[in-house]
Amino acid sequence: MIRLRLFGRCRIYHDPVSPVLRAPAQIGWSAWFRTIDLVTPQPLKGEELLRRTRGWWTVEPADVAEIVKKYGRLVLGDGGELMVEFEDEKSAGVLSEALKERFGDQVQLAP
Repeated sequence: MIRLRLFGRCRIYHDPVSPVLRAPAQIGWSAWFRTIDLVTPQPLKGEELLRRTRGWWTVEPADVAEIVKKYGRLVLGDGGELMVEFEDEKSAGVLSEALKERFGDQVQLAP
């Protein structure tokens, strides 16, 4: 397995940025007739984290996800980094070219 980080061009500063999950999302509950103190941490999955880049990147994350799914799998790295996992180097190269063809220099893969 090969894992590469996925970067997109920042809409404001125009430098490559990648989301990092710093802590799991916390899901709480509310009820009409009682108080519920339960809070459950729920880690996001790769595609969910990518979709959170909407408005931050210069491209639509749904369009990026559509292309990435053809060649690899969106995952989170050990440090919460958004990554693409590949079966082999050939798939990584083909995805890199497909991203370049569709988005120019707006979406990139990096180790």
